[in-house]
Amino acid sequence: MTILCVRFHLPPTHEAALPGLLGLLEEFSPVVEALPPDGALVDLRGAERYFGRSAVELASVIRVRALARYGVDCVIGAGPGTMLARMALREARPGVTCAVPEERDGVVEFLADKPVTALPGVGTATARTLCEYGLDSLGRVASAPLSTLQRLVGARAGRELHEKANGVDRGRVVPNGVARSLMTERPFERDELDAERHRRALLSAAEELGARLRALDKVCGTLTLTVRYADRSATSRSRSLKEPTAHSAALTRVAYGMYEGLGLQRARVRVLALRAEGLDPAEQASHQLSFDPVDEKVRRIEEVADRARAKFGPRAVMPGALAA
Repeated sequence: MTILCVRFHLPPTHEAALPGLLGLLEEFSPVVEALPPDGALVDLRGAERYFGRSAVELASVIRVRALARYGVDCVIGAGPGTMLARMALREARPGVTCAVPEERDGVVEFLADKPVTALPGVGTATARTLCEYGLDSLGRVASAPLSTLQRLVGARAGRELHEKANGVDRGRVVPNGVARSLMTERPFERDELDAERHRRALLSAAEELGARLRALDKVCGTLTLTVRYADRSATSRSRSLKEPTAHSAALTRVAYGMYEGLGLQRARVRVLALRAEGLDPAEQASHQLSFDPVDEKVRRIEEVADRARAKFGPRAVMPGALAA
């Protein structure tokens, strides 16, 4: 048992606690992979021998420290590989770590009765194809001939499917000091029905995300909008950008488009959140040349505004719609 998959029960407005929680995990192992917004993978190879405790015992210590230091509970799955730890997490509950046995027989038994959709990487279309041929459980997929699976889903996908269904887990924990996503939220003091106030909140959030991306010399490829309502339900929409960008105006246009696509009519909104995902170095991103002088002017103004904010504070320069 060497891998833990941890998911912290972070309230929507406490995502800023994640770096501290990742630091807590690094007290047990230097090999920690963040899974924003609220999770992580931890490779405990060596840690079990160093601390003289099993992975399940270390998971209990992690849970207690997270509660004591941050007031945050968590659920933890443990397994001999990353895939199995992720699958174990789905069956874990607070206070009890779900662990997949290291022995091959135990792994096969853990997987056997699960539906094919429980396997990471198996989508709806692949599952439908497999089920049409009676391969509706991982046990049946594992016992099917490799050549049959390759005819059904393709050579490479069939081999990967056959290996995973038989418990072959080739995944590894990749430490990622650089976040793969950034998020900002705009909670309202009271449930807000005014669409114009919603748009102002989105404008503010997009401006902040753009400034943070540019400060990190990053661009994002996907933007996700989450709307949380008064009844505690939520709606999320994601959109891939035409080109990776950190341009606030472009992020704002996409955010507005997703919001309008929801067709909200006097919805009582409690929180609006924007997440920039798929972050990559800005120097590696391509930028479509534009002959629009207005767009180029806006980008130059944006650079000047960033320098002013860095010197005089985040509210030194802002869109006029937010100044009121």
